[in-house]
Amino acid sequence: MNAVGKDPGPVSMLFELSRDDNPRLYDDLMRFNKGTKRINRLRFLAHEGLLAQSWMLIPAAAPPTVAQSAGDGPGELNLGEPSLTNQSFARPLAE
Repeated sequence: MNAVGKDPGPVSMLFELSRDDNPRLYDDLMRFNKGTKRINRLRFLAHEGLLAQSWMLIPAAAPPTVAQSAGDGPGELNLGEPSLTNQSFARPLAE
């Protein structure tokens, strides 16, 4: 429902696109024959574009650091310790 409270009707449009306008979109749409499949692909791309646009507006949270995820309390392994990484790539004890 829209802001007025009425049920809006469908949106109808004539969509014309030349390859010069947007080669990537044009080539993607031309993979499909005229008709329903091409229209559905355009709908899908428009929907995904709206979702992607919304994601860009949400500030990204800082990913947890290794120390935050592993914890720094007593008895807990600090995965940020460089010696652990060095040991991972050291030669095996027994060959």
